[in-house]
Amino acid sequence: MNRRDLQHVFIDDIVLTEYIAAINLTKIKEIMNVFVTGATGFIGSAIVQELINARHQVRGLARSDAGAKSLAAAGAEVHRGGLEDLDSLRSGSAASDGVIHTAFIHDFSKFEENCEIDRQAIEALGSALAGSDRPLIVTTGVGFLAPGQLATEDAVAPADSPIPRVSEQTALPMASKGVRASVLRLPPSVHGVGDHGFVPILIGLAREKGVSAYIGDGVNRWPAVHRLDAAHLYRLVLEKGSAGARYHGIADEGVPFREIAEVIGRRLNVPVVSKAPEEATNHFGWFVRFAGIDCPTSSKRTQEQLGWQPKQPGLVPDLDHTHYFERSR
Repeated sequence: MNRRDLQHVFIDDIVLTEYIAAINLTKIKEIMNVFVTGATGFIGSAIVQELINARHQVRGLARSDAGAKSLAAAGAEVHRGGLEDLDSLRSGSAASDGVIHTAFIHDFSKFEENCEIDRQAIEALGSALAGSDRPLIVTTGVGFLAPGQLATEDAVAPADSPIPRVSEQTALPMASKGVRASVLRLPPSVHGVGDHGFVPILIGLAREKGVSAYIGDGVNRWPAVHRLDAAHLYRLVLEKGSAGARYHGIADEGVPFREIAEVIGRRLNVPVVSKAPEEATNHFGWFVRFAGIDCPTSSKRTQEQLGWQPKQPGLVPDLDHTHYFERSR
């Protein structure tokens, strides 16, 4: 064997070693068939795209023809049903390698009723996974977790919370039944293009009232996260999360509410004003409870455990953007 032949053998060995390493890496990152509720929503649609980009297979819950069409266009399989169709939830969950539950009926006029619907939905999803060690990720919020304090992943929702949502209390005990159940807590503002949550409500109020308002000195803090950063975190929890764990999807630990009001006022060219607590209800209406919450929240442990690093713009620079103030939205 001459020198050139020896060189080829050496090079071929390197290529073969790298090829074997790539195969092993593929095995480590298992491709999963994931059932996603709320798959056509603001957050859920970003999760679907995140999962597909990571080469997972997605089955999304759709209750309408329009929702089914958008899921199919995104490259996901369509599973017809809704949150109150428990048989559909069980069958979708049973056929999956893991479940991400983001759906919730955000009608605050029937909030307690909708919390009960959510509880039954979570129980149905979890019952189909019992004994399998497959992941079930349930969504909840941090808004009333530890008012006035920096909430960590250790914080437990108070029994007397003004928001009677029991997603977390329903999901986590399933870890003892062989379900890799975990909770992903989201902040009051999950922002980005297409946002139709709390910030657009504030913009609508400012347009209607002719002023952008905050309560008192406006130093109460809202945590926030961009929807794409949140979607990435859902995938990390799916792939690496632990049973019984709580994770925080928080990028901004706490943005003073006054800063949010100031951006809205400048963008709409309306005065930015303080409302005394006794005046706040007249301005904010039913939203006053959320406008006044002070809920700074940490995601330090989540970031350390899962290697999650938010990369998208924070709330204030994202809010200071044309897409939030286009009338068509």
